[in-house]
Amino acid sequence: MRLVLQRRRSPPTHLVIPMQTATAIAHPNIALVKYWGKRNTALNLPAVPSLSLTLDTFRTRTQVVWGVEHDAVHIDGAPAPEAFARRVTDFLDVISPRRPGCMVLTENNFPSGAGLASSASGFAALAVAATRAAGRTDDRTALSIIARRGSGSACRSLFGGFVEWPMGQRPDGSDSHGIPLAARSYWAVAMVVAVVTDRKKSVASTEGMELSRRTSPFYKSFVDTAAIDLDMARDAVYDRDLEALGTVMERSTLKMHSVMMTTDPAILYWLPNTLAVLHAVRELRSQGIGAWATMDAGPQVKILCMSTDSDRVVDAIRPHAHRIHVLHPGPGASLDEEE
Repeated sequence: MRLVLQRRRSPPTHLVIPMQTATAIAHPNIALVKYWGKRNTALNLPAVPSLSLTLDTFRTRTQVVWGVEHDAVHIDGAPAPEAFARRVTDFLDVISPRRPGCMVLTENNFPSGAGLASSASGFAALAVAATRAAGRTDDRTALSIIARRGSGSACRSLFGGFVEWPMGQRPDGSDSHGIPLAARSYWAVAMVVAVVTDRKKSVASTEGMELSRRTSPFYKSFVDTAAIDLDMARDAVYDRDLEALGTVMERSTLKMHSVMMTTDPAILYWLPNTLAVLHAVRELRSQGIGAWATMDAGPQVKILCMSTDSDRVVDAIRPHAHRIHVLHPGPGASLDEEE
């Protein structure tokens, strides 16, 4: 049986903390130029810059009740596993070290921990909801910095469309946050998501990054070439050049997974159908269809194409996918206006 984390927190006796509730929605983002490795683990500062696309349809909805007697964390209608609950409450401590107890209710409409960027949408939604429930009105950049502390990639989900995340140089991380490049309406692309399994991934990203940094002989090359990839991808977005963007995106993905595979012990997320989808994408290109693949830390494959070509992509990968979603550029995190 899974137990909810309950940690009693009492405000100073001379203070009365009113109960406040806020709810936020955020969407996952898919890195086109990959983030793998940290220069500061405690602050989630990346070892490389990255560039991503925030997606629609997939979403996390998170409600925070600020000012209850005990901390409590639920995910998808059930008590959260203790490790995840601890991660959430530690994040709330970043927002307010002297905070009262909080209840967090979060739900995803897509699989969690399966390589579909649920941490990005999860901590982006939590940052927006928790700060509002705490009575704060942080601007979007400040929220991005806060979200990064929970999950590095969450800093990009504060913004819609194409987003850059620079490494930054400052030790406190104040210059490492999401920067919007192009709005969701800028380019009519699609991201076709081939879900090859709903199982949770075997190695968590944070653990895998640190293991790769310490043991992979390819890690340094990945880090040293990331800025070049980012510059090419940024130019491709501005030029709406799908071939240029897809080419650098695939290269960044394969470099990242090469680092994973040469980690000791090896981190191998790929399944047989993962490889089958990758070959199907290459076959599409040989037929003149502009389609390029990317993967995060997990077995799922995401294919970038023009929206007008998404049906052809779906037909090509259907024999190899457990489930397929056609997604498009999505909005940044926001308060739930239906509250």
